[in-house]
Amino acid sequence: MKTAISVPDDIFHLSETLAKKLKISRSAVFAMGVKKLGDELKEQEEEDLTERINAVCSEVNTSLDPAIRKYQRRTIGRSEW
Repeated sequence: MKTAISVPDDIFHLSETLAKKLKISRSAVFAMGVKKLGDELKEQEEEDLTERINAVCSEVNTSLDPAIRKYQRRTIGRSEW
């Protein structure tokens, strides 16, 4: 998809330099940057979610009900691995 963006002169010149060194278009340089930032944001969101889950688990009893644990032991004992 074509689009027009405005960037500061120093970023434009840097994108030109990177495009020449990498032998790719300026568009590809900007696309790589956006993809990288998107990946980093997704990773950070996943880490935040894990931290929130761990915080809840530290305050809530997450152990199995004894009846479920007993059933689980019987079931696993009969399963072939």
